[in-house]
Amino acid sequence: MFASQRFDDYMVVRRQLEAQARALFLAKGGSPANAYPHYMTLGPCEWIKAWYENAEVLQIPLDEFDPASISFTYGDLFPTMRYQDEKPYRKNVYSITEIFKLIDEYGWPQVWNRDGDHGPERYIEVQVWDDAVIRRFF
Repeated sequence: MFASQRFDDYMVVRRQLEAQARALFLAKGGSPANAYPHYMTLGPCEWIKAWYENAEVLQIPLDEFDPASISFTYGDLFPTMRYQDEKPYRKNVYSITEIFKLIDEYGWPQVWNRDGDHGPERYIEVQVWDDAVIRRFF
């Protein structure tokens, strides 16, 4: 399975990308409480559910989160920050207002790239930088 294929220094690279995302989020006025985020998707993603035999979905309304505690990438953080192409949404994190503008412009990757035939964008990722809301739902 694609998502389980990891290279030897995967965690080192992931931590570097998370630090980069955190710095970008701070520069946009975000207030991350954690050094590293929890990951969720904005909206459902059947592809991720297919990774697990008995997948469950946790839905947390977006308005439960302080906007200063969540950032977004148009696609998974890892390829979004590393994929080399000219798409304007690469190498950046977005606020809630910004991500909905991107969705208006480009659509939902879960819809237009359901099978992954059009690049690495398969969903919109939410980086949750504070445990408070997540704790309330577990």
